[in-house]
Amino acid sequence: MARGRRRRRRGRRRGARRRAGWRRRIALRAAVLGLLALAAWVAWLDLRIRSEFEGRRWELPASVYARPLELYEGAAVGREAVLGELRRLGYRPVPGAPRPGTYALEGARLRLHTRRFRFWDREEPPRRVTVRFAGARVAGLATSGGGTLALLRLEPALVGKFYPRHREDRVLVRLDQVPRLLVDALVAVEDRGFWRHHGVDPRAIARALWADIRAGALVQGGSTLTQQLVKNFFLGGERTLRRKATEAVMALLLELHYSKEEILEAYLNEVYLGQDGPRAIHGFGLASRFYFGRPLEELDLPRIALLVGLVKGPSYYDPRRHPRRARERRDLVLRLLAERGVVGRAEAARAARAPLGVVPRPPALAEYPAFMDLVRRQLAREYREEDLRSQGLRIFTTLDPLVQAAAERALTRGIAALERARGLPRGSLQGAVVVLDAGTGEALAVVGGRDPRYAGFDRALDARRPVGSLVKPAVYLAALAHPERWTLATLVEDEPLEVPLEDGGVWAPRNYDERFRGPVPLYRALAESLNVPTARVGLEVGVPAVVDVLRRLGVRRPLRPYPALLLGAVSLTPLEAAGAYLTLATGGFRTPVRATRAVLTAEGEPLSRYPLETEAVLDPRVVFLVDHALQRVAREGTARGLARYLPVERLGIAGKTGTTDDLRDSWFAGFTGNRLAVVWLGRDDNAPVGLSGAAGALQVWGRLMAGLLPTLTPFAPVEPEGIEWARIDPVSGLRADGGCAGSVELPFIAGSAPVERAPCAGAPGPLRWLRRIFD
Repeated sequence: MARGRRRRRRGRRRGARRRAGWRRRIALRAAVLGLLALAAWVAWLDLRIRSEFEGRRWELPASVYARPLELYEGAAVGREAVLGELRRLGYRPVPGAPRPGTYALEGARLRLHTRRFRFWDREEPPRRVTVRFAGARVAGLATSGGGTLALLRLEPALVGKFYPRHREDRVLVRLDQVPRLLVDALVAVEDRGFWRHHGVDPRAIARALWADIRAGALVQGGSTLTQQLVKNFFLGGERTLRRKATEAVMALLLELHYSKEEILEAYLNEVYLGQDGPRAIHGFGLASRFYFGRPLEELDLPRIALLVGLVKGPSYYDPRRHPRRARERRDLVLRLLAERGVVGRAEAARAARAPLGVVPRPPALAEYPAFMDLVRRQLAREYREEDLRSQGLRIFTTLDPLVQAAAERALTRGIAALERARGLPRGSLQGAVVVLDAGTGEALAVVGGRDPRYAGFDRALDARRPVGSLVKPAVYLAALAHPERWTLATLVEDEPLEVPLEDGGVWAPRNYDERFRGPVPLYRALAESLNVPTARVGLEVGVPAVVDVLRRLGVRRPLRPYPALLLGAVSLTPLEAAGAYLTLATGGFRTPVRATRAVLTAEGEPLSRYPLETEAVLDPRVVFLVDHALQRVAREGTARGLARYLPVERLGIAGKTGTTDDLRDSWFAGFTGNRLAVVWLGRDDNAPVGLSGAAGALQVWGRLMAGLLPTLTPFAPVEPEGIEWARIDPVSGLRADGGCAGSVELPFIAGSAPVERAPCAGAPGPLRWLRRIFD
């Protein structure tokens, strides 16, 4: 029995040893599996760090720039215009203009210290220049050494961005572009051991833990700059032990693969420093412009201290909403910098007496939604939307902020004035404006509605409306291409006209005033926008010939070759109408409208250039004749009301009014030597507005060009070979002399001028005198 008990005890001991062995083996296996899992987890974190941190680390919005303001002797830019440009660029008035980004006004002279900027063709260095003005023009440029300067190009204004979907924004800076004082201050305040630890600082953690214990609350953090970067870049703001452990491991791995300089540069560009509506402000480069309106390299000690202080809590210490908190935080940073030997105590005390220096409002990007829409559409031919929103492209456009501002003022004020004068319901009238360089086709301004900042329906690009009489130059271009039949002096019957249609109906055009004038010369039919004579000319030439001319002018939309097309049954957008009239302004050379000059990578490497492209599509002699008639439109025809705003004769303005049935659409297209603009007015619901082209759109066009008057050049087209001039009697369409009252000088294609003399011409003296009395 005793022997049985011993056997049972030995059995129990053997079983216990076996179970202990199993537990050890299980524990060992679990430990091995745990270590393998830990190693796999660390390996996965390591792979994630290297894949996400190398190469492109951020989705960067594309930056869109306006045209650079170029100054040279004789440039039609006055002192106030240049000062306005400098204010847009964030330049500051400082006596003597000692640093880049400053200027000093000294009477008629402007002392200017420009900034360095990388253009698409070269890098422009900082320059100290004196600009002399004479009235509204630049009289001369001189360098600081007293030499002359042929051309000064200011950096362009940043006018927009194509943002990533998460709306993060930043201006990338390299470490060597960051003031050393900012680097030293950031390290001294946020991570004193940055240059010696390996991602995690046990001493900092111990200091933070002791401070928290003494305070009885969480009052101090022990995270290093590397850990903060890991949290912001990879992990987010979750507060759990697991997240903190992950953060520590990733910080060690980050320090294993990358240098301190690379980590610090990434931190400077990643850290969150504020909010501008839906736009998140990341990085010190953008924060400097957001809070102070100047580049990072132009900051002084008080401003640097404020930025470093904001790292702790951008919302809590927001200097615009909470200036007292922000000042206290800044001053605390200044005391820490003095205590830790970054700056002297006297220097810190002086900085503490300085104001915060924050601009009252963040320097908002000039919002030009219609123009940005045009840029996006043109770039969509070569770039994916994702690339525009994430690759940090630098897009240089043709936008002229001075012209854009004039166009916006003209449209908003002009519409308001017309609503008051005509008794229209307030807010019922809409409009659009497109302004081009009349020589190159560069888009200088685009306004998509009466509220230029509204980013909804873009009427300049998308409102397809009947153009009315804007189509008539195409009819006369088609006719005058046959000089054996048609000249500007050819008489056309202005009498009732009825045209049978294929569907059994009758097309019976009428003039705007419901009057008929009998025989009228061709130039007068265009100048006075007479419908019936135009229809007669178009029908004889043939509607297909007019369609062909419209194609040559650049109209790409489907066109229905019906008789009504001759009087404006053609729907175009204001941008398309501007492109068609551009061919008239350039003497018959079709030039695509372009809004972009060049595209660079985020690093400044060129990707695309958009040079001037032209194609001869019309006989320059025929275009010269039509342009002459369009100048008569402005001098004596339906656009003679422009004289209220502009010196029409001196500027040689050419243009055309357009009105549609029931006064639903009001158009004016016109050009000077260097500016072409199209204005459309109407209602979005297509209801009548009661405005002809002359009563509505022309008024806005006049306001616009009056605002640009100092910069306008006359339209004086070079007379092509094969043109002759003759004095014509408008009553008979025949040659005139001094005895013919109201005679006009008209251009003709050589050999097409009338030979027969008018009845009023060539009579003896007494008879001529009597004829003048009766005339």
